[in-house]
Amino acid sequence: MDMQHVEWSTILFAFGLTMFAGLATGVGSAIAFFAKQTNTRFLSVSLGFSAGVMIYVSLVEIFVKAKTELVGVYGYREGYWYTVIAFFAGIALIGIIDKLIPSAENPHELKSVEDIGKGEDHLKSKKLMRMGLFTALAIGIHNFPEGLATFTAALTSPELGIAIAVAIAIHNVPEGIAVSVPVYYATGSKRRAFWLSFSSGLAEPVGALVGYLILMPFLSPTIFGILFAGVAGIMVFISLDELLPSAEKYGEHHLSIYGLIAGMVVMAVSLLLFV
Repeated sequence: MDMQHVEWSTILFAFGLTMFAGLATGVGSAIAFFAKQTNTRFLSVSLGFSAGVMIYVSLVEIFVKAKTELVGVYGYREGYWYTVIAFFAGIALIGIIDKLIPSAENPHELKSVEDIGKGEDHLKSKKLMRMGLFTALAIGIHNFPEGLATFTAALTSPELGIAIAVAIAIHNVPEGIAVSVPVYYATGSKRRAFWLSFSSGLAEPVGALVGYLILMPFLSPTIFGILFAGVAGIMVFISLDELLPSAEKYGEHHLSIYGLIAGMVVMAVSLLLFV
């Protein structure tokens, strides 16, 4: 794969997919304003759904794609080892980032959004605002490699690029909700909540831009495979460490699991459409 001689139409297509996936956070933010403050069922299902999408596409599609690239270069045994190592390296990387960014919320204090009134409890509102800012920062950080993954996937395989972009866009919708809801209930400003949520999604096209400007001249099957395996690990970690626990906080355990399964089903069907 000669990445330096990719047609401009393909590059623009890849950027377009990345922009589509990233801006879905704004869609989630807009949807959030139509949901009532007490609609914890909606939030639980949404967060579970996004986790299902991410886990399925990471393990079934992205990891396999990474393995194919690395096995093609190093042979089955060595290539498989490199894939697994890169996968867990991605998990380690996002885990370290997660530790370095101080968590602004106490999960034992924040049970549901409905417990927070606008301005009724200054301490809770402050914590809720910090939760929204932390979520936006965390989403922005992990959207960066997702944007890079979407971009590189679309360059090598438009079908896989579309599938990954759809998967990321679907899970970015509830991510937009995860940012905008706490900010809105802490500040009472829909505009502020929307723009903060929208901005967190812009990290994806930025990731694509970095991929084009910095990595394109060096992007080889080896780099591509390691990158994809690492991103798969990052997405699995985020699903298990952030999305599902967040769904659990709203007290709707079974609904979050139903959402998880539904997300897997939708992602499986969408991938089959491109077979």
